[in-house]
Amino acid sequence: MSIPALMPVYPRCGVRPVRGEHCHLISEDGRRYLDFASGIAVNALGHSHPGLIDAIQKQAQTLMHVSNLYGSPQGEDVARRLTELTFADTVFFTNSGAEAVECAIKTARAYHQSAGNIDRFELITFNNAFHGRTMATISASSQDKMHKGFLPLLPGFKYVEFNDLEAAKAAIGPKTAGFLVEPIQGEGGIRVATDEFLQGLRALCDEHDLMLVLDEVQSGVGRAGTFYAYEQYGIMPDILATAKGIGGGFPVGACLATEKAARGMIFGTHGSTYGGNPFAMAAIGAVLDVIPQDAFLADVRGKGERIKARLEQFIGNYPELFELVRGRGLFIGLKMKVEPRAFVAHMRDNHELLTVSAGDNVVRILPPLVIDDSHIDEFMEKLSAAAASYSPEGVN
Repeated sequence: MSIPALMPVYPRCGVRPVRGEHCHLISEDGRRYLDFASGIAVNALGHSHPGLIDAIQKQAQTLMHVSNLYGSPQGEDVARRLTELTFADTVFFTNSGAEAVECAIKTARAYHQSAGNIDRFELITFNNAFHGRTMATISASSQDKMHKGFLPLLPGFKYVEFNDLEAAKAAIGPKTAGFLVEPIQGEGGIRVATDEFLQGLRALCDEHDLMLVLDEVQSGVGRAGTFYAYEQYGIMPDILATAKGIGGGFPVGACLATEKAARGMIFGTHGSTYGGNPFAMAAIGAVLDVIPQDAFLADVRGKGERIKARLEQFIGNYPELFELVRGRGLFIGLKMKVEPRAFVAHMRDNHELLTVSAGDNVVRILPPLVIDDSHIDEFMEKLSAAAASYSPEGVN
């Protein structure tokens, strides 16, 4: 056979990690990498957090999975903790971010259709967004590269420009069920929504009885410096999708909603075999023991500001390579004047520094939230060495 055993849908690089130590990954050949990618914003507590490891080990010895036909004391406890920490009244647990967004889409539609408004199914979404890889979530995205090979798309989505409130308002029609938006676009290049934009969407939803659905799969769980990014805008959503950092590395997500927004999600409307299993709940519980603390989040904001300040000073040394720095908390984008993937590979292969490329010529800087100043120093040293040895045509 010519096809590999692992379906070749990922352009995998030569790094082959076999062990993690705090904020570093060690490959099978012994190379030690500073991980400022965090599994694309997943490993919020790093790779060897004792609280997370202990919780998962204990749960594995006790009970890993049980059908949702039975009561879930573990799920009930974690759901209660999440509702106490957020706007939400109720939670549905999933296995991934895409599943969380799928549930959010269904919840928004069910809100209207449970009241007999069967024509209100359309969600207004925003250019350069990324919501997942299922059919509904790629249909919610305007990116052609995600559509290729999977047409026809599912109906029910209308795309407008991000941060353009007037375009969003003009797109509202008799089929509109709500807005689906990332407060900070991750895959789109760490593009931060303005206060006017998100507050304006909230006002439009209130005026037209629409659902404000936030995709905080990447921006949530402390990544942007508050437990969820919406807190920085003085608004509350109706529905929110979360995943990535909420499990600290264990695959789990959730759809959060107000009681009003969830009125259509009744017995039999949705389900998941693995969603909310005790193993996943142990992982979330360990994360919630750490990240929502005020002192921890303040520390994330402080570390983010220190990195941004050092980057802003640094990029002036390489005006041919770098344009600007943006983001919030430890959700940072370094915008380049050249396509970033080759530079990301150069940092990885020659300087043992892991980052992630994104749209709009951006390098995503997504370290574990538990980094300290020594990791920031190491990051800047490796980045400086990489920039000094790089040109857009290749390595000097």
